[in-house]
Amino acid sequence: MDELGERLVRDHTVLSVVVGSRAYGLATPGSDTDRRGVFAAPAPLYWGFDKPPTHVDGPLDEQFSWELERFCGLALDANPTILECLWSPLVERVTPVGRELLDARGAFLSRRAHRTFLGYADAQFRKVEGDLRNHGEPRWKHVMHMLRLLACGRHLLDHGEPLVDVGGLRDRLLAVRRGEVGWDEIRSWRSELSAGMDEAGDRSPLPAEPDRARVESLLISVRRRSLEW
Repeated sequence: MDELGERLVRDHTVLSVVVGSRAYGLATPGSDTDRRGVFAAPAPLYWGFDKPPTHVDGPLDEQFSWELERFCGLALDANPTILECLWSPLVERVTPVGRELLDARGAFLSRRAHRTFLGYADAQFRKVEGDLRNHGEPRWKHVMHMLRLLACGRHLLDHGEPLVDVGGLRDRLLAVRRGEVGWDEIRSWRSELSAGMDEAGDRSPLPAEPDRARVESLLISVRRRSLEW
């Protein structure tokens, strides 16, 4: 990580949360602490030829941050990882700008989530099937998170709000992670969740498209105020 990236994370982070197993309610004694953040680069940094980074890896282990504009763009596309950041129950740092971002989080939601959550889960399932073909056994942690992602997507489409803490499914999902659930049962569960998402997509309370204008207004406001930082 270069000096500018470290300074942006240190001095301009507006929101920092814990995601991963600790936020999902699936932590075990050996679980890492996965941190994700949003930093708002001061507008003058965009005036020269060299632009600020769109993301920064570090400086802590398992820490990753996005610049505000990049974060908002991904959130508008219903990126599951980004939406989890906005709804994580484990907030470590939030500035006034970060609070504005959280207050506007509903503007990012739309039925696009049907496509993205299913797409991410399907990609994970193909990797799992590849492990089965090549190694005779999947990576059970990946299987668990595929099912978790589908369950969260179904909840989002049904209720209009992301589900991060899946503690109600903890025992069943951890049994999957330990390799204690048969493959036929896993395939059946996956099919059930996917079909439920298709059904929920047609009657979801979510709007067809996110409120891009509201998000852009927030971004422009933050850029203008950053002239004084």
